[in-house]
Parts: sequence; structure tokens; C-alpha cells
Amino acid sequence: MKWSESKKGYEDFLRLEKSLSQNSVAAYINDINKLIVFLEQEFKKLPPDKVRLQHLKKFVAWLNDKGVSPRTQARTISGVKSFFKYLLMEEKISNDPTTLLESPKVGRKLPDVLTIDEIDMLIDSVDVSKPEGQRNRAMLETLYSCGLRVSELVNLKMTNLHFEQGYVRVEGKADKERLVPISKNAMDEINTYVSGYRKSLNVSKDSENVLFLNRRGKKLSRVMIFTIIKGLAEKVGLGKKISPHTFRHSFATHLINGGADLRAVQEMLGHESILTTEIYTHLDKDYLKSTINQFHPRS
Repeated sequence: MKWSESKKGYEDFLRLEKSLSQNSVAAYINDINKLIVFLEQEFKKLPPDKVRLQHLKKFVAWLNDKGVSPRTQARTISGVKSFFKYLLMEEKISNDPTTLLESPKVGRKLPDVLTIDEIDMLIDSVDVSKPEGQRNRAMLETLYSCGLRVSELVNLKMTNLHFEQGYVRVEGKADKERLVPISKNAMDEINTYVSGYRKSLNVSKDSENVLFLNRRGKKLSRVMIFTIIKGLAEKVGLGKKISPHTFRHSFATHLINGGADLRAVQEMLGHESILTTEIYTHLDKDYLKSTINQFHPRS
């Protein structure tokens, strides 16, 4: 059994049967590539059907020796387990060598959150005198207003905007669609951007329906959104390491701290499990303290 054939079949399985996004598929394949590199170095590229538990334990030790964090190790092991489960399902192997493979224990990391004042400060710092300034304001307002993932933002289409009804249609993970309410501020910023900067662009044929475009009239990259936000954080001296996802975390946290129903927030974020959404109930220590003081009989 060859790695190239097994990996190609696994990639097709993730993309076609599991309906995972291109980014998710790439992450899983990257996990398998790490294992292949290790096996090539230590065991002359052992084929997939010859891999055993002892090899995988040494792989985990190899990751650790390279200084890979426990969280990344756990993520990689999860990808390797998924791969061998696929091989077992396809009857390429008769026993799953990952059954007894343990992952390092990692705590649940709480995401960084911006205050409302910090959100306003970042958006207000955008220089609208520059041609792309209004676009950047509109993007940040949309990220915060709708709690979008960065991939959802860059793929947002003109035909996904339903401003008369006050919502946008978002294409999320695994091509699952959801309707998300959008604020008046975000709608105003988008309308100003569309009628100004976007209208002046020479839009490429493959990007005519894409909302946010670069100066060449093409869809923005995810990296570009990271760069814009990092630059604004440095400009205002924020002192926090933030990313586009920080706006999503802030959106969820502010909603829940304001009393929003957890199920409603789950729906707006597009979380498959409410357990993922529940992390936002643990972020605000002052909120937790006031809740205990208000409701606990010994307070």
C-alpha cells in the first residue's frame, strides 16, 4: 500500500463524503504529511498498512522533542486517528493502530476578547481618506456585527445581502448555510463601500458577485484580513494579540454577557454543538461574580 494512493483517497473522502472545507482538508492532510516525514526518517517510510502503535508512540515523542505544543500535538494525533479510521472503513487495514494512542492532556484555552471600546477604537482608526479605507471599515463592522469566520467574510457574496429583511446569508463550514442578522451600522458601512470604492474597481469576471475586493478587483485573501487587523492593532497600541477571529469571539461574548440565549448565539455562530458555544459563558469573571452574588443563597 502506497502513501500517495492512501492520502489521495483520504483527501477525496474528506472533501466529498465529509464535505469539509478546503482549509480543513488541508489541515488534515498536513497532519498525515508530518507522520510520513517521521516514518521516512526513522523507519524508511513504512507503508500505512505496516504502521503499528509503537511507531505512533514514537511519532508523538518525536513531535514533543521538536517542541510542538501539547495543543498542536493533540490536533495532529486527531488527524492521524481520522486517517486510520478511514483506512479501516475502506478495509485497507484490518486493525486500527491508533485505538490505544493517547493524546496529551490540554486545557481548554479561553480566546482573547475585545471590549466594546476597543472594537470602536479599532474601527475608528481606519483611515477612510485612503481608497481602501471604507472597505476596511465595512469589513470590521461586518466581522463584529455578524460574528463571521474570516473565510466566511472573504466569501460573502453580493447576492447574500438581504438588507431589507436585515440579515445576510452566510456559507459556513461544510457548505452549511445560515441566516445572520446584521446591524444598521454594518449595512450603512457596506452601502457606502459598494457605492464608492467597489464601484470604482475594474472587477474581474470570477469575482463579480464577491462583496469585498482588493485593488485588482479580486477576492481578498484570508492573510490580507489578518494583515489589516494586525496593522490597526499596532497603530492604536492595543497591546493584545488579535486576529479576525477575535471579532467573532467578542461578538459572542458581548451577546451572552448581555443576556442573549445560548441557543440563539449557537445558531448565529454556526456551531454544530452547543458545547462549543458554552466556552463564551466562562470569559467574563465580573459577570460570573455578579451572577453568583445575585443568585447564590450564601452570597
